Amino acid sequence: MSAEFGGSTTGWQGRISQWLRGGRTNAREDAAATAAESGRREELLLAVARAGLPIAPAAHPAAYRCSCDRVGCPTPARHPISFAWHTQSTTDRAQIERWAKHQPQANFITATGIVHDVLDVPLEAGREALERLLGAGIEVGPVAESDDGRLLFFTLTRGTPDDEDEWWPCELDCHPETMDEHPGLRWHCRGSYVLVPPARLPGEQGVYWVRGPEFALPDPLSLLEVLTDACARYAGEEPDHATAAWPHRN
Repeated sequence: MSAEFGGSTTGWQGRISQWLRGGRTNAREDAAATAAESGRREELLLAVARAGLPIAPAAHPAAYRCSCDRVGCPTPARHPISFAWHTQSTTDRAQIERWAKHQPQANFITATGIVHDVLDVPLEAGREALERLLGAGIEVGPVAESDDGRLLFFTLTRGTPDDEDEWWPCELDCHPETMDEHPGLRWHCRGSYVLVPPARLPGEQGVYWVRGPEFALPDPLSLLEVLTDACARYAGEEPDHATAAWPHRN
């Protein structure tokens, strides 16, 4: 799938493609491209905030490692910078502009369970489900793709129901009683987060929009049946990948 938001590819991916096609640009062109990339990054982050999704700074790649000081970081470039990320997360334009200016390399996370949840599925299962949902005329909200093999469906939050037994926990596919029924599906809700595009991962990988934040958030239950069905079939074809690790509760 193409890395699109508003009809154009994310800046850092475009620069990599340009470098592969035509070699390095000169210093002036590099500086101009960097400035344009920075502006594009800020524009995308502000679009997320305008959609009402609270964000906070996260770590970024440092070569093939993580920018944090932790030796052997288990989730390089995928975690918040601050332990107070949940309360720090905001949609305030001025604060996001300050972060973008003073932390130009930082990725950003969005805290789930406040305004939105995220249904996180293996990439191939997610692509199949997305095609089926759109073909059936079901409303699909923002969707992000991660180069490490996941597709993220942004939905309205499940909130805080009176009866918690009505809902699966965030680690949806980590319990023996749910593994067979819903293999590969993670439901990011209260107490969790995901990276928001544009984000960079080690090894020149990234996270980017397939459908941008301008799309309205749907009810998660309207997507769940198709997603779980696609995940179950994907698990039967690719059992080694269906339960790949993903940091979904923190």
